[in-house]
Order: sequence, then C-alpha cells, then structure tokens
Amino acid sequence: MIFRNQIAQLIELGDFMPVLGILGPRQVGKTTLIKEYAKQLEKDWVYLDLEKPSDARRLLDPELYFSSNQDKCIIIDEVQLNPELFPTIRAFVDENREPLRFIILGSATPHLLRQSSESLAGRVAYIELFPFSLSELPEMDIQRHHFLGGFPNSILAKKDRQSSIWLDGFIQTYVERDLPLLGMSASPQVTRRLWQMLAWQSGGLLNASSIGKSLGLTNHTINNYIDFLEGAFMVNRLPPYAANIKKRLVKAHKIYISDTGLMHRIIGLNDYDELFGSPLLGASWETYVVQQIRAETPNDYELYYYRTHAGTEVDLVLTKGFKPTSCIEIKFSSTPSITKGFQIGIEDLGTVQNYIIVPQGEAYQLRKDVTVVGLRSFLNQILKTL
Repeated sequence: MIFRNQIAQLIELGDFMPVLGILGPRQVGKTTLIKEYAKQLEKDWVYLDLEKPSDARRLLDPELYFSSNQDKCIIIDEVQLNPELFPTIRAFVDENREPLRFIILGSATPHLLRQSSESLAGRVAYIELFPFSLSELPEMDIQRHHFLGGFPNSILAKKDRQSSIWLDGFIQTYVERDLPLLGMSASPQVTRRLWQMLAWQSGGLLNASSIGKSLGLTNHTINNYIDFLEGAFMVNRLPPYAANIKKRLVKAHKIYISDTGLMHRIIGLNDYDELFGSPLLGASWETYVVQQIRAETPNDYELYYYRTHAGTEVDLVLTKGFKPTSCIEIKFSSTPSITKGFQIGIEDLGTVQNYIIVPQGEAYQLRKDVTVVGLRSFLNQILKTL
C-alpha cells in the first residue's frame, strides 16, 4: 500500500464535514484510498459502486436506502452517474449534520457536477486525488516516473510494454465512453485529434483559434470541449498573473496535459530515449514539473505564469492571497543560468525566494534570491515547508 498525501486532509476534514467528495480521473486510486481510510473509521460504513447494476438498483429509492443506513457512513462511487442523488443527500444531511454522513467519489469536477455544487453547498468538502506524485514514490527513478506518469496501473506495471498497453486502453475508454457520458458532444475522432493537438501544445500558450481552424470548429466550441477535458482531469489550464502590473501582458492561458504518461502515449513516444531526442523534451519536462508542484502545493497557494509582450517570462508563479511569493523557472539542464526574462520577471513581481528547478541535484544558490534545486528536493524540502 502506497501512502497517499491526501490521507491527512481526509482525516482533518472527516472530523467535522458531513460530506466528503473525492474527485479525480478514473483509475487514479480513489476507491483504494477511501476503503483504506474507511477501515480507520469508528462508525460502520457501506460502499456502493454505481457502475455495478446491483448497487445502482439499491439507490432506485435513495430515501429508503439512506434511512435504512442512517447510522453508517455511506460511500457512493462514480456518483456522477446519478447526480439526482444530491438533493436527497442534502435533505438527510440537513436533518443530521454529524460528520461523515456521506463520502462521494467521482470522475468529474464540481463544475461538471453542477447539481452537487448547488445542492451540497456548505455541506461538502472536496479533495482532488492526483496520479502518484514523485514524493509518494520515494524509491522511484525520476526518469521512469517522468515518462510513464503517475497512474497506478502505468507506473507500477512490471514492464514498460504493459504500461503502454494500459495507457492506450485508458485513452480509448475516455474518448469513446467516459467523456460522452459526461455530456461531451464531440465525436470520438474529434476528441482524440483535439487531445493530440493539446498534447503537442502542452507547456505552451493555448491557441484555441489555431486548433479550431485545424478541426473546422469555432473557438467557442473548442473552449467548450476543453472545459470537458479539464472537468474530467485530462488537461489543466494555467492562468496568467496580471494584478497591478503596468505592462502589456500575455493574457492567454497555458495548457498542460494532466499526466506525462498520457501525454507521451497520445503523441506516440515509445520510450525515454525517444523523448530525450525529441524537440518536445523541454515542454514535457515543464508539464511534468508543473503537475508535480500542483499536486503538492498547499491549498492556500495558487499557481500562475507570467509573461509580457516584451519577452519577460516566468514559467510558474506561486502566490498566497494573490501576492507573489516565488518565481520558478523550469529547465531540463544540469547547469542552468538566470535568463534576462526571468530576472526581469522577479523584479516585476518583487519575489525574494525564487527557484530554477532541474531534474536532479542538491540545492545551491546562483545569487541571494535565486536557488537551483532538483525537483525531488524542491518537493520534499522546500514546497512542504511553505
């Protein structure tokens, strides 16, 4: 059993919240996590998987089922398949707001589960479960994790070929079944082509107009489809930081595939050697680092990037209360230097603790306010102390 970082957050929120929501992509380990957590509970619990017809039938009359199990913690997996449950859950919680009445697991964000957001407002706390992060796999070779990604069935496969087969099947299932179930109206062929284009753009500015022209679709339609991909945890958009900056700023979002194992399979890379010789290496490394930091960043911090039309650029800006605290440059290099754009970005944002993240190595200072550090050291020794 690999210890997940979210277990501490589960324990904290479970002490007082009546409903916990565990959200994340399919096959990321939500069910395994919650069953391990449930074993520690002082109250009895029942588990229902709405993909199983027998369990779905139990909730044909949810009021009757909830009444029969009102002294237990009711765990409902793949809850997005029956969003009509949320008003009934709300009614039972309002009758008795004791902690852990329900735990709901889903493969879509609250944005796609609008009924949950509306019905359970003030009653539910959401936790996002990411693929295995580097800090959760302390013995893992960083190159292997970078290339295969963090989905359990990919990174824990005995052979790389097995990982590739699993990732191909995962991508096909999402394209042909899961996204249509969430309401995405694009054909599987269009969805796959869009996902491939986003994979090639990963780490760069999102250009919906260019993608739309290639697919023969409007910007509005492309952005709507990307909303679904983001809501299903397949991509992330990184917004620009723009507060109180008196310069012409780039305002487009950056786009990232949510897992580099998926990114590499979508593009068609077969092994790390192919990646190492590819012009996509820098973008892949940036995608990997941003997703690792995103999975580990404390909840009171936000992530942005910063770029001006004059060429100033910061790959990642950490903010707290919307105030910049750190500028981060991401380099696939063992001997990085401070670029002019990064230096100006630090001056513009006024940050005093700044980092250049490289694949490996102990931390050392290039100057008083800029530290070069390997990714694992950054995650374990710097990010966790914020």
